[in-house]
Amino acid sequence: MAPSGLKAVVGDKILNGVIKSVKKEGEWKVLIVDHMTMRILSSCCKMSDILAEGVTIVEDINKRREPISSLEAIYLITPVEMSVHALINDFKDAAFTYKAAHIFFTDTCPDGLFAEIGKSRVAKFAKTLKEINVAFLPYESQVFSLDDPTSLSSFYSSEKSNDRNKMMENVAEQIATLCDTLNEYPAIRYRKGPEENAKLADEIYQRLNAHKADNPKMGEGPDKARSQLLIVDRGFDPISPVLHELTFQAMAYDLLDIKQDIYTYQSTGIGNSKAREVLLDEDDELWVQLRHMHIADVTKKVTELLRTFCESKRMCTDNANIKDLSQMLKKMPQYQKELSMYSTHLHLAEACMIKFKTSFDKLCEVEQDLAMGENAEGEPLKDAMKSIVPVLLNSEIGAYDKIRIILLYIFHKKKGIGEENLTKLIQHANITQENSKIINNMQNLGCNIIAGGRNANNMLPERKERTESTYQLSRWTPIIKDVMENAIEDKLDRKQWPFISNPAPINTTQTAVSARFGNWHKNKSPTEYRSGPRLIVFMIGGVSHSEMRSAYEVTRSTDGKWEVVIGSSHILTPTTFLDDLKGLE
Repeated sequence: MAPSGLKAVVGDKILNGVIKSVKKEGEWKVLIVDHMTMRILSSCCKMSDILAEGVTIVEDINKRREPISSLEAIYLITPVEMSVHALINDFKDAAFTYKAAHIFFTDTCPDGLFAEIGKSRVAKFAKTLKEINVAFLPYESQVFSLDDPTSLSSFYSSEKSNDRNKMMENVAEQIATLCDTLNEYPAIRYRKGPEENAKLADEIYQRLNAHKADNPKMGEGPDKARSQLLIVDRGFDPISPVLHELTFQAMAYDLLDIKQDIYTYQSTGIGNSKAREVLLDEDDELWVQLRHMHIADVTKKVTELLRTFCESKRMCTDNANIKDLSQMLKKMPQYQKELSMYSTHLHLAEACMIKFKTSFDKLCEVEQDLAMGENAEGEPLKDAMKSIVPVLLNSEIGAYDKIRIILLYIFHKKKGIGEENLTKLIQHANITQENSKIINNMQNLGCNIIAGGRNANNMLPERKERTESTYQLSRWTPIIKDVMENAIEDKLDRKQWPFISNPAPINTTQTAVSARFGNWHKNKSPTEYRSGPRLIVFMIGGVSHSEMRSAYEVTRSTDGKWEVVIGSSHILTPTTFLDDLKGLE
């Protein structure tokens, strides 16, 4: 599947803006990357595309490399001390590692490091020195990450306040490069309350203006004046990252051991089972189709698609199940790629269902009732304590799942609970002192945990009435979805979501698409396709899979008039979120 959205834009920028810009016919080059740029590269470019543009080898700047003094090197690196010093070292000795250097930084190089480059021998051999403004990871077509899993602690640890300013400047610069890459110059809004929201919004505003001065194209185009960037903090919705979600992607990442988007499972062949590794990303069309579906629909859908596929290839299928798949592969080895893709997703869905049926079906019901404040019939929850005690006393339920229930119970109580009550709950649930830190540290995010405590005035936002029918165990909608919809309909409260500077007056009449020039984009680069407005949401402290899903759902509901892009320092699963909280000082 060709990359789309964010991935396509960044891939295009790297291939055209970096690699092709220094390509010479008949000359090979070496491409040198560091940890972050390697992650960016692998998220949006295929190795074959890079090699096709005259690159002979891709190497890690921090590893020992063989000198190739006959070739020029392209350095695509982040402007940090470790990478810049490694670059300087490559040209330090009389016999230098490469013939010349084409240096591309992901974003602005700090003056100190720039001066070091100027004084070193690299300066003589550098043929190119540019900043490409891609200091973020395009994680999905509408999701970005700053690839910094330590961010929750840098924002919310009480001890790190002096590092915080430096870190905010970095984050602001990274978000500014995202806007620059998307050619957006959005109006910036933030959630009023936590001071870091206003501070970050202000930093971004200053950086955006600096980028706009260098790249006047930013924000030009019909309807672009309506684009907005929202800054939201994790404490705004502490419920979504702790609930058990039953949509495919969120559920798989919560319940199964998926490391760096790789799912490992035992595939059963005839007489031998071997471990298979599968990368869950947008190159897999089936994954894109299934990832936001409710688990109850996934298996049905895969089986249906498999049947259609087999019929189109004139294979007979009576009952398309996994056992038949290995038989089919024997008969039709030429379709190995397609059939193993179906098999992977059947496995994945089955693994989720097995986990769910063993321990989570009852748990999910309790969680949904607490989050919604009512049961599936819409009757208000009268005695929440009665529904959580059996869960806390159940020795088969793990500590983290109990902590998730206790947190949901506290959020349900709106004003927090008494310290004695909390101690009792922790004892009932048999939670260690180390793990009980998670619950107390939620207060660092501004959440109301202890009644009358330091966050006594902070209330969770009022919710939007939703009437669409859902599964009983998936009644909760992430709060950010309300915000996205309201922002697009221009209904967001300006007192609660102030602008950093007054936005341009919005002309709401739709610009007509000329029939004669309606197909102008046939030969444009992906960066230029999107002429409508974008809503960019940045969540401080991590974004959950259900919130990522909301961005796609809201985009779909506008019939493509708007595109919602959501991102954060990193992607959360419930377990990593609780781990992050436990580590707060």
